[in-house]
Amino acid sequence: MFLASFPSGAWQANCYLIAAAEKAECVVIDPGQDAAAMVARLVAEHGLVPSAVLATHGHFDHVADAAQVADSYGIPVYIHPSDRHLLADPAAGLDPGGAALVRNLIGAVMAEPAEVRPYPDGMLAVAGLEFEVLPAPGHTAGSVLLWVATDEHPGVERIAFTGDVVFAGSVGRTDLPGGDQPTMLRSLREVVLTLPDRTALLPGHGPQTSLANERLHNPCLQPDFLRN
Repeated sequence: MFLASFPSGAWQANCYLIAAAEKAECVVIDPGQDAAAMVARLVAEHGLVPSAVLATHGHFDHVADAAQVADSYGIPVYIHPSDRHLLADPAAGLDPGGAALVRNLIGAVMAEPAEVRPYPDGMLAVAGLEFEVLPAPGHTAGSVLLWVATDEHPGVERIAFTGDVVFAGSVGRTDLPGGDQPTMLRSLREVVLTLPDRTALLPGHGPQTSLANERLHNPCLQPDFLRN
């Protein structure tokens, strides 16, 4: 399996490229602000052929370059229908300060990718990989986890791309438009904490971690927090 990641943009959101092997089809996960150039560089260096862009959710820092990446390779963008509107209206998902920054950067609207597809229920098969799409609303209405099997990393059964649902030591905020704290708590209890401990968590910001580590040490995954 090939896996690469890098942070990009003003909010340093993690973009990921994953493929079943080098010199193979790949998917691009969360190409945010200024990610397109590095995506092109990694694709060229490793002989990859992009097959799809996958968005964990619709916030600008995760999808700002989704149209540029997808349209340059003639591939679709997959996103949950509840967040699709954010592809063209990024300010709708931000607080006033963030919305003003985005408007200064790009204006009021973005161009939607040429081809946008909703995630299927259950499994998404693309580029020789099978992602289980796990809806996990709360940070946004359309947040998802993308869960994929791997047998190449000792001690790791699966990888979960978690977007802004859960990070190393924290979880996503719920005070932005489309966020909802009770819904987030339910997603943490019923989606995140039901994953196997041997799941590597690759979040939208910050370092990777594991479900086992977060179950023990993340204060937002402890019973007292989850009962709030």
